[in-house]
Amino acid sequence: MFMNHPSRRKFMQLAGASLGAAALTSLPASATPESSPIAGTVTDFPHENKPYPRNFSHIGISVPDLEKAVKFYTEVLGWYIIMAPTDVTEDDSPIGLMCTDVFGPGWERFKIAHLSTGDRIGIELFEFKNQENPKDNFEYWKTGIFHFCVQDPDVEGLADKIVAAGGKKRMKAPRYYYPGEKPYRMIYMEDPFGNILEIYSHSYELHYGSGAYS
Repeated sequence: MFMNHPSRRKFMQLAGASLGAAALTSLPASATPESSPIAGTVTDFPHENKPYPRNFSHIGISVPDLEKAVKFYTEVLGWYIIMAPTDVTEDDSPIGLMCTDVFGPGWERFKIAHLSTGDRIGIELFEFKNQENPKDNFEYWKTGIFHFCVQDPDVEGLADKIVAAGGKKRMKAPRYYYPGEKPYRMIYMEDPFGNILEIYSHSYELHYGSGAYS
């Protein structure tokens, strides 16, 4: 009740005004109300003008056998099927015209399926006509996406499941980011179709929350 008393409210108003005046008088001579932290304008907070950190929507992955890829990603990684494997043909339908805008004329046909991770990131799987496997799918020095990463506290267990399903390890064993200090670890793998994937034991923020490498 005391907090809502008129005299209490008046006191807080006067105190706020006094503090504001004191803050203004303590500003350096070069400062202006527009640039001061109490002015309340957008220019006072530079981060307000930075772009919004967009959410990740989905990633597209090309595979040589769509049905086998769906089986692997659902049974080994546990991703959900949103849209079962579907044939798309080059024609005058809305999806056909959209794909021609993307691939140009002559793509003829492909298969596609949509999956989702546990944190609702979309996985768009493609099997294109005349699909080709690269000679070396680990050309990490070339511009482009060379791997994607999944998170599982049982890094070793998931790595073994990937190998059992036809994939392989690209490292002998998981490596710790902070040996003897934290359990954060990782390993590079290859799925049965040659796509490079990494496994993290913990979230991305935790792995890099300590800042730069030392």
